[in-house]
Amino acid sequence: MVKKWITATLIMAVGVSALAACGNANTATNATSAVTESADGSNAEKSETTKIATTDFPQKDIEVIVPKNPGGGTDTSIRGLLEYMSQNNDALKFNVTNNSDGGGITGMVQTANAKNDGYTLGAVTVELDMFPFQGKTDLTYKSFDSIAMPIAAPAALIVQGDAPYNTVDEFVKYCQEHPSSVQVGNSGAGAIWDIATYLFEEEYNCKVVHVPYPGGTADIAAAITGKHIDATFADPSSFLSQIKAGDLKCLAVMAAERTNVLPDVETFAEQGHDLTVRAWAALVAPKGVDEGTLTVLRDAAKKALSSDECKKYFLNQGIDPTSYTGADADKIMADDYEMYKKVFAEHNFNADE
Repeated sequence: MVKKWITATLIMAVGVSALAACGNANTATNATSAVTESADGSNAEKSETTKIATTDFPQKDIEVIVPKNPGGGTDTSIRGLLEYMSQNNDALKFNVTNNSDGGGITGMVQTANAKNDGYTLGAVTVELDMFPFQGKTDLTYKSFDSIAMPIAAPAALIVQGDAPYNTVDEFVKYCQEHPSSVQVGNSGAGAIWDIATYLFEEEYNCKVVHVPYPGGTADIAAAITGKHIDATFADPSSFLSQIKAGDLKCLAVMAAERTNVLPDVETFAEQGHDLTVRAWAALVAPKGVDEGTLTVLRDAAKKALSSDECKKYFLNQGIDPTSYTGADADKIMADDYEMYKKVFAEHNFNADE
C-alpha cells in the first residue's frame, strides 16, 4: 500500500482555485525572490532581532496578515483562533488585514519579511508547500515559526445524490468499467483537490477526467448538482448543506480519523487505503522570533483550541478544528512539503495526462 500524505486550505476549497490562476503571479514571484533571502536568515537586518522577554510581551497590538479574502475558510479559522487567544490572554490584541494578491503569495511574503519581534504574524496555507514546485516562490514552511494550525480539512469523495454507487469500492468499480469517462471536478490543474484526484487514480488503478473549475467550490457544487460532472474531491464542509439535503453524498474522507462535520462517513483508511489529503491553514510568525514571545503565543493558542467554546465556534462554522501547535504544526507542513515534492516531480500539471 502506498502511503500518500497531502494536506489542504482552507480554505476551504473555496479559495484553493485562485492560486494557480491569479493575474498577479509574476509580480508576486518577483517580490518573493527578494523575500526568501531574508526569510532564510541571510538578511543582516533581520538577524539583529530584538529579544523580548516573555513577561514584557506584548506591549502593543499585534498585526496579522491573512493571505485570503475575508469570509473564506482560512479567514474564518484564523479570526476565530485569534478571538479565543485574546480571551485566554487579555494582553493579546490583534488587528487583521487581508491580502490575497498573487494567489496568497503576497501576503505570505509580507509576513516572512516583517520584523521578527512578534508584532507581525500571518497565516499560511497548504499552498505554501506547493508554491516552490510550481515555480512561484522559494518561500517554504522553514521561512516561518509556527504558532498554531487550527484547521486541516480532509479531502472527501463527493458524488451526486442519486449516483449508482454508495461506497468507494462501488465508485472505483464504476470508474474501472467506464475508463476516462467519469468527470471529477477540481479547482484548477495542480491545485490540492486535483492532486487528490491523481492520488486516488494511482491508488485504485483507474482513470477519470479532470475538469477544472477555477471559480472554486460554488461552481463545483453547482456542476455536480446540475449533473454536469460526476464527482469531486474537496473539503466536505463546503458541501454540507447539499449533503444534508440529499442532493450530494459523501462516500469517504481522506484522513486518519473521521471528520466531526460528517461523523458517520468512513475514512479511506477504514477501507484499507491509507490516503491522507488535507487543506490546512496555520498562524505563523516570521522566522527568528524570540522563544519567550513564541511561548506566549503558542500557550494562548493551545488553550484556545482546547476550549469547548472554541471547538463549538468552529463546528458552528462547518469547520472541524484541529489543535496542532509549534513542532506538531511544523511536522504536518514538513510531511506535506516532501509529499508535494514527489508529486510535482512525477506529474506535469500543465499538460494533459
